[in-house]
Amino acid sequence: MIDVAYSVAGALTGFVVGLTGVGGGALMTPILLFFFGVSPATAIATDLWFAAITKLVAARIHHQAGGVDWQVVKRLWLGSLPAALIVVVLVSQGVKVQKVGWLTTAIGVVLLATAAGLLLAPWLRGVARGRRLTRPAEFKAMQPILTVLAGGVLGLCVALTSVGAGALGSVMLLYLYPLRMQPHTLVATDIVHAIPLAVVAGLGYLVAGMVHWDMLLSLLVGSIPAVIVGSFLARSFAPVWLRFALGAVLIAAGVKALA
Repeated sequence: MIDVAYSVAGALTGFVVGLTGVGGGALMTPILLFFFGVSPATAIATDLWFAAITKLVAARIHHQAGGVDWQVVKRLWLGSLPAALIVVVLVSQGVKVQKVGWLTTAIGVVLLATAAGLLLAPWLRGVARGRRLTRPAEFKAMQPILTVLAGGVLGLCVALTSVGAGALGSVMLLYLYPLRMQPHTLVATDIVHAIPLAVVAGLGYLVAGMVHWDMLLSLLVGSIPAVIVGSFLARSFAPVWLRFALGAVLIAAGVKALA
């Protein structure tokens, strides 16, 4: 049975994901935790599959528009997928994530780190741009390994909390590729990277039976139409103000999670 409240939440998140690449975990997980009172493990498990399916729809539109930087995506996957797989193995082998007392704390920490990244993104990009222009050879030589390492961090964050693939990932890409990542390329690359990461991370929770399927269906009923609209608007709209608003929301959610 479709729950309208979940569908509205899915629509809001889907629109933001399509527009910015951000929100699949950073926005949806706090909504499930604090507005709907869903347990942390169920929120993470369900959100991972919500993000994977929603972003799959968005990725098709962004790919057709030619915005995906596949070289960067592959570098991120080299780090993120193995890291997420480690968590998958632990969860599927019987690690009782739902009984881990620090799970909500971990979500709060990642939310605050993500918020800080979003709010500081323009400054970080400016710093990186200066280094890229003054020491181009050294900067470019470090890009591949640093991108793989960034992927590893994202893989662990997403598999443990479902947060970070979009919001934290976009900040990392802006720093690592300050000239290469234009707004639409950033959104498209971020979304495509997140899809297999969410699937791999979600497998352990799926095997452990933590996914709430009725909730997931209700969320997708709202998110799929909304993410299509947001994706088509992404090329003509630079939602800088939306990123700052999202950063403020994430700070509030992170503080609540740590309280």
